Amino acid sequence: MSILVLGTVALDTVQTPYGFREKMLGGSAAHFSMAARLFTQVHLVAIIGKDFPARYVAFLEDRGIVLDSLIRSPGKTFHWEGAYAGDMNSAKTRKTELGVLLEFCPQVAGHQRKIKNVFLANVDPDLQARVLECMRKPRLVGLDSMNYWIHNKPKSLLRLFKKVDIFVANEQEARDLSAERNLLKAAKWLRKKGPAMVLIKKGEHGVLFYCDRFVFSIPAYPIDRVIDPTGAGDTFAGGFMGYLSTQKKLDGMAIKRALAFGTIAASFNVEAFGMERTSRLCLDDVRQRLDVFRRIVLF
Repeated sequence: MSILVLGTVALDTVQTPYGFREKMLGGSAAHFSMAARLFTQVHLVAIIGKDFPARYVAFLEDRGIVLDSLIRSPGKTFHWEGAYAGDMNSAKTRKTELGVLLEFCPQVAGHQRKIKNVFLANVDPDLQARVLECMRKPRLVGLDSMNYWIHNKPKSLLRLFKKVDIFVANEQEARDLSAERNLLKAAKWLRKKGPAMVLIKKGEHGVLFYCDRFVFSIPAYPIDRVIDPTGAGDTFAGGFMGYLSTQKKLDGMAIKRALAFGTIAASFNVEAFGMERTSRLCLDDVRQRLDVFRRIVLF
């Protein structure tokens, strides 16, 4: 089965202790796609401006990403600039230029509306709802968001909760939305709002999964040199949703394996700037690291 992802395709300028990169290919949908493509065909819904390099379009197409619903606008592409320091768990934003995102009205090609697996990556929840309304009886819907939408459009976001199967958030987002400090309590609160499955990303400390049937916690894969964490969360979501989209039965074992695949995909992401590492991956690379990870966590 294939998967459709709505999100951003951006130009990222990043400074870390290991170097500087200017206007790399970035964005939530692009990072998601680099991981999800390892498991299934990815259809991308996003917008770019006239300044978006043609080589980046070719880069995505060469990796099998279907761009039939990528809008090309005469404005400027969404550009984010940030810097990491210290433990590199979060970036200091230096500049955000929304550009064509301000006029983004997502469009889904007719032949893509029957796709059964959908991931709504971080954009305005009203846009997320619009795309979901275009889809015909999806089998599995995942949702991501961010603090900006939690604080500015909480009603729109919570309405969307009733229509999705999975909600993905980081620790701070889960706490802000639920007003619970304890992450398990936060996950339970989020579950009551609609999504059957809740994933709380904890960065270098792994991920907490919650559903009515079970709770599962998995650590991050140990990496001794983090080069650039940008997009790690979206890469995790791509690995997780990409694997789940291939499974006929979404039982506990399939979910746990999906969490492991997402964790491994994210571990590759942080080892280089942007998509320098994930764009070169094949599924065998992921499976080999997964075997090592299994030995690390087994007791």
